[in-house]
Amino acid sequence: MATWRRDGRLTGSQRLLCAGLAGALSLSVTAPLELATVLAQVGVVRGHARGPWATGRRVWRAEGPRALWKGNAVACLRLFPCSAVQLAAYRKFVVLFTDDLGHISQWSSIMAGSLSGMVSTIVTYPTDLIKTRLTVQNMLEPSYKGLLHAFSTIYRQEGFLALYRGVSLTVLGALPFSAGSLLVYMNLEKIWNGPRDRFSLLQNFANVCLAAAVTQTLSFPFDTVKRKMQAQSPVLPHHGGVDVHFSGATDCFRQIVKTQGVLGLWNGLTANLLKIVPYFGVMFSTFEFCKRICLYQNGYIVSPLSYKLTPGVDQSLQPQELRELKKFFKTGKLKSKKPSL
Repeated sequence: MATWRRDGRLTGSQRLLCAGLAGALSLSVTAPLELATVLAQVGVVRGHARGPWATGRRVWRAEGPRALWKGNAVACLRLFPCSAVQLAAYRKFVVLFTDDLGHISQWSSIMAGSLSGMVSTIVTYPTDLIKTRLTVQNMLEPSYKGLLHAFSTIYRQEGFLALYRGVSLTVLGALPFSAGSLLVYMNLEKIWNGPRDRFSLLQNFANVCLAAAVTQTLSFPFDTVKRKMQAQSPVLPHHGGVDVHFSGATDCFRQIVKTQGVLGLWNGLTANLLKIVPYFGVMFSTFEFCKRICLYQNGYIVSPLSYKLTPGVDQSLQPQELRELKKFFKTGKLKSKKPSL
């Protein structure tokens, strides 16, 4: 999930709600591209026409239009616990990396973000595995009926550890992800020929998309192996639809390179890159709209349709402080209206 500058005019629950709603809508809009990415990574599309458009059309014809959003409900549901864990972990890592003077370097900040994302992914990993299983299965002949049914079925048939199959790839993938983030950040001033603190909103949006493209491209082979390990199961038809058979993560890398070449590790990358701009576009616009609603509700702006500030309101006050101040003045006015003897 993308990050925004902390706005003290929002409560913690409001920030979490805004980020959750923005993430859920952006996931839902780009779900067909996510479907094409996962199917290409697992290998279900092998032997068929490739590409996001061809994959989507084939799934539509075979399973119906609703199949383009397979697994999206689980992806949206896991956003809130994942965001909560990531935020809590990020705060802990920031405190850990901050020096005695209260400063934190950009590299340490990137590492804190990467590690917190890794922690949240590990904690909520079973839901990610279930999302993959729901995405690759045939909706007309489903092996799983939903999140709870999939969880209980996998636990009963394959054991608890099966819910964490491929989790080691999350840890390994964090390394090139962090390196890619640092690479982009160190070259932003060269790209735009100007200081970072003067970047416009459009430039910051382009920076986020560029960073996402670079980091996801570098870590994509690890994600591909992870998806194959998540989908593979001896109890599922055709072993979960995986196009190569392997005994572990290392063997999976070897089998992909042996049967498909090195570029086979990047199967599905096109669909993954195509969803970056609409994903973050919807996410940023939705977050800003939800933020305006919350600011209007808290009394900082005059309308949720604009950022026009409410006259006479100190924007540096916390929401709780502003409510107490309003309550104080309201109580004072009521007392002044009481008739005197």
